[in-house]
Amino acid sequence: MCCGALKAAGGLGAIVALIVLIIALLKQLILLVGFLITVIKVAIVVVFVAVLVLIALAIFRDWSRRKREGV
Repeated sequence: MCCGALKAAGGLGAIVALIVLIIALLKQLILLVGFLITVIKVAIVVVFVAVLVLIALAIFRDWSRRKREGV
């Protein structure tokens, strides 16, 4: 009788430990996905700013060239 109760408690403990482990892994996965999404957002903003700077530089070069040529 006593051994059966211990086996049941041991099985229940294993199930609880497995559930806790899955929850901990899911939290880490959510943190990783959040970090990756943040990195992607920052990269998009950096690329956008770089494109705007390149466009402004091209406009300034063209304006400066036209000013020198007197066109």
